[in-house]
Amino acid sequence: MIGIYFSGTGNTRHCIEKFTKAYDPEAIVYSIEDIRLPELIRSETEIVFGYPTQYSSMPKILRDFMIQNQELWQGKKVFILTTMRMFSGDGAGVLARLLETFGAAVIGGLHLKMPDSISDEKVLKTTLEKNRQLVTESEEKIKKAVQKLQMGKPPQEGLGAFSHLAGLFGQRLYFYNKTKRYTDKLTIHSKKCIGCGKCVKLCPMKNIVMENGIAKSGDQCTMCYRCINHCPKQAITLLGHRVYEQGWIEKYLQK
Repeated sequence: MIGIYFSGTGNTRHCIEKFTKAYDPEAIVYSIEDIRLPELIRSETEIVFGYPTQYSSMPKILRDFMIQNQELWQGKKVFILTTMRMFSGDGAGVLARLLETFGAAVIGGLHLKMPDSISDEKVLKTTLEKNRQLVTESEEKIKKAVQKLQMGKPPQEGLGAFSHLAGLFGQRLYFYNKTKRYTDKLTIHSKKCIGCGKCVKLCPMKNIVMENGIAKSGDQCTMCYRCINHCPKQAITLLGHRVYEQGWIEKYLQK
């Protein structure tokens, strides 16, 4: 077994590491950004896939990866886990349906509530203790899900017809264009930018470049919020106009 994930601020990476290690201590997890991954997938039959949901859908970067490597999924057995802050009816289902068209067998799904990564929307912010509680609760849920999988009764969250309708009418129908294409809405506030280049190194899409000592964004943002949550001067926004609180998984792990 191997674990495969896409993660913005580390929530999904943390969850899939916990899941795969509980199921198989020898398992290794890989980001879809790892150039070795296609070859690694060819030699595996069991895969755990993890990603953060966006508007009850998957990030555009992940959809592109799946389609570009569609020949790899034939005959694979896949368990899907997705992370989210609020509700996602079929967060796991959107990838499951795509995988099944490529010949994979999806054996289970798991939805995990984790701290929100959208740092420029005040309404989504909560306390440090609440976020730590979310992580702890998700870790416990992961343990139970692994036990069920080992007993041959994996959880099926997000995979049924009812879940499909809940995801469709809950969010995806109204925000379909948000994840259909990459966005050009990432804003780098030049007066705050100090030209450290951290965002350039972090961006999975190579969507940020340095020009005359200042970071500049393009039109290929996949909304992972990695750069926004790690900018030392809080100089980057996407959905909102200012950063209220930056977050990443290490901040919420119990000491």
